[in-house]
Amino acid sequence: MPEPAAAAEDNRPYIIRAYGPDALRGALLRMFLIRNFEEAAEASYMRGLVHGTMHLSIGQEAVAVGACLGLTESDKITSTHRGHGHCIAKGADVGRMFAEFFGKETGYCRGRGGSMHIADPAKGNLGANGIVGGGLPIAVGSALSAKRLGTGAVTVCFFGDGANNEGAFHEALNMAAIWKLPVVFLCENNRYGMSTSTERSTAVPRVALRAAAYAMPGVTVDGNDISAVAEAVDAATARGRAGEGPSLVECLTYRWRGHSKSDRNRYRSREEIEAWMARDPIPRFAALLVAHGIMSEDEVRAAEAEAERVIEAGLEFARAGPDPSVADLTRDVYTTEAP
Repeated sequence: MPEPAAAAEDNRPYIIRAYGPDALRGALLRMFLIRNFEEAAEASYMRGLVHGTMHLSIGQEAVAVGACLGLTESDKITSTHRGHGHCIAKGADVGRMFAEFFGKETGYCRGRGGSMHIADPAKGNLGANGIVGGGLPIAVGSALSAKRLGTGAVTVCFFGDGANNEGAFHEALNMAAIWKLPVVFLCENNRYGMSTSTERSTAVPRVALRAAAYAMPGVTVDGNDISAVAEAVDAATARGRAGEGPSLVECLTYRWRGHSKSDRNRYRSREEIEAWMARDPIPRFAALLVAHGIMSEDEVRAAEAEAERVIEAGLEFARAGPDPSVADLTRDVYTTEAP
């Protein structure tokens, strides 16, 4: 949870004012972990070690880490098909994540879920979801449960810009508003739903404007600025814990890679991609920490090296893991016997 904010006249960025040095250093490490995890996962896919497909969020690390920075293990998240960053930001073990990718018994879902279906309930991650917008109604149910049980927990629901045109989006926001549920709807607007731009698919210029239709606050922030993300989500979670209901936070960001591994990226110009890559959220945050004396440049390099070490150890754990047994093929399949 955030530390008490400094005096009003303090003009330092929110994240520096609200969080202590250890939390800030941990946030940078998690951003490095997400970037390195996805690069290693991509390399494993190219070598034929991972089958199917995957959806990478390289370039969007500030959203996942900034949103989860103030959450506790009791707080919940729901994720998306592009959910590796959310999983790591909420405290997942990268070794078990890689094991899941490789189809190993030591994976989070015993190798059955793969890239798009990792869940870690012990850390409050209710799971990624291959259905566009699939996490929205789940988040409402999670928030309703927290309210009825009086746990004080908040649910952060990650979804992409493509999901804001699904029926589940409107149904979820309406129900959460009616019941004043402690849920934060967080839109990662990376400008494209598969190959379709938001300009061509969404009538309003900003997804956050749709909050007005459901009587909740809506705010749009720079999703590549971890301080802006943390400030918006912390305000929204505080509102939810106080019984004031849901909020909609839109984070403007960009995925450097294509929609999935089969995407040939013909709908975006090289100039557009390079312009967004120049706004890389990781060196931006690292420079902020150095400028405010939280870390030295050597410590930043050490954090990046530590992330690389953790990722390599995670890969080794996954490679050494046991494959599923054919005898267990139906172990997690449930059915009702006909009368």
